[in-house]
Amino acid sequence: MGLLVLLFATFMSLPFLVPHCGFTALFGFVPLLCMERIASRCGIRRLWRWHFPAFVLWNALTTFWVCKATVGGGIFAIAANALQMSLIFGVFRWSRKYLRGALPYVLLAALWIAWERRYLTVGQISWPWLVLGNAFAGDIRLVQWYEFTGTLGGSLWVWASNLAIFGLMASLSGGGWNACGTKARIAAVAASAAAVFGPAIWSALLWAGFREDGESVEVAALQPNIDPYSKFTAMTQDTQDLILSGLMEDALKGADGGRVILVAPETFTRNVIVGRMGENRTVRRFSEELGPHPEASLVMGASTYEYLFSEGRPSRTARRVSDGVWIETHNSAFVVDGNGPGDIYHKSKLVPAVEMIPYPAIFRPIDDLLGGVMGRCTGQDSISLLYPGGVPMGCAICYESVYGEFCAGYVRAGAKALAVITNDAWWGNTPGYMQHLRYASLRAVETRRDIVRCANTGISAIISARGEILARTEWWSRCTLAGKIRLNGEETFFVRYGDIAGRVCTFLAILLIAAAAVRRFAGPPLFE
Repeated sequence: MGLLVLLFATFMSLPFLVPHCGFTALFGFVPLLCMERIASRCGIRRLWRWHFPAFVLWNALTTFWVCKATVGGGIFAIAANALQMSLIFGVFRWSRKYLRGALPYVLLAALWIAWERRYLTVGQISWPWLVLGNAFAGDIRLVQWYEFTGTLGGSLWVWASNLAIFGLMASLSGGGWNACGTKARIAAVAASAAAVFGPAIWSALLWAGFREDGESVEVAALQPNIDPYSKFTAMTQDTQDLILSGLMEDALKGADGGRVILVAPETFTRNVIVGRMGENRTVRRFSEELGPHPEASLVMGASTYEYLFSEGRPSRTARRVSDGVWIETHNSAFVVDGNGPGDIYHKSKLVPAVEMIPYPAIFRPIDDLLGGVMGRCTGQDSISLLYPGGVPMGCAICYESVYGEFCAGYVRAGAKALAVITNDAWWGNTPGYMQHLRYASLRAVETRRDIVRCANTGISAIISARGEILARTEWWSRCTLAGKIRLNGEETFFVRYGDIAGRVCTFLAILLIAAAAVRRFAGPPLFE
């Protein structure tokens, strides 16, 4: 059992840690399924003592780096995510008593993908880092069809492949193979081969036939390389502004005199008051420096806040300043040009506990008792765009770039290109920032939008609509990355119709659980 646990954790961790190892996810669950089969055949009870540690080990190997920023948060994310995975596997084990043949395995795949969909849409406590479709972020040539299915289509591929391989192995070991005729054997092998290799072949055809045309615009990612742990203690904002000014100057010198969009990282500055942004010293400085360059504009991140005036608490997240005066804080992105500040967008997908209080009706009173240790940022109710240089652009702030259907919302709103601004240095030189970079490639494929990505300490990149990283910076370096992105006004199938794979799997999971429950209460189990 221990060996099967180690094999599972290794096969499922490699795609998230090592580029071009996504293929191991296509058979990564087989050891776990074999372990369950052995337990069922041998009457081993309390299998959770094996599959829960297996999920903990997988989560720990791939996302241990969260502990670099918050030890408690990292341990909670690993344990809670593993527990949910283990519960899904437990439901699968339970369903085998009441569902025949392959139906319990179909339930396992459907319920897993339904759970991932919840993470990616409505869950306020959401940690979708290990969505199975993300396993191919380092093998972008294999999943060009994400423009039709989104990332959960990749999760479906992982399960289809694993179940096909496991089914053949079970048939061979259980004697079912010898009982089948030649045609049945050929059909089984052909179906399994199609499940494993078919999506990759389809992707290769899409990659070879992809053409990107249309207008292009110059961009430059400004990577200031400022340590976030000493950002507001060891370095003044004026010093940081001077660093970014130098990078802006380099970018403007290299531009050909036409329209250019400069992009600075997440939360570069602070103390920006919404509605009075022009009063901020940093904003005024950059606006003045862009004055002689009317074709240039800057997209930058900032910690912003706004005043609310109310005798009572105006919202669950508002903090009291004085009697009748409250503030709400935001993690924002906005445009600055020679005419001053312009469009602003507030991050909507906020990091639980760090930036926002999940389910505030429950957790805000607890946080109040603890002295307000959780973040209380607020986001927007709906997506909006920025228009640097008149270009309709969706700007995903850090964590938002992990959510495929959310980013598709930018395109539905009219975005012709995407930007990602982030600060990944909280995690140190660990796999975290590389995983985050690769996930941006998935967003490019799903939406078929070019992306300019600016990270405070790296890795900044320019990514094509095929998800190909055309240019990138090094980690922990101060530099400017200049290039061009193409603008696209067309919508992909995924953008237009959303996550069909996730919706179908959710419906199927509910249906199969209901069927198992009916048999549980209406009749005897199929297997004692």
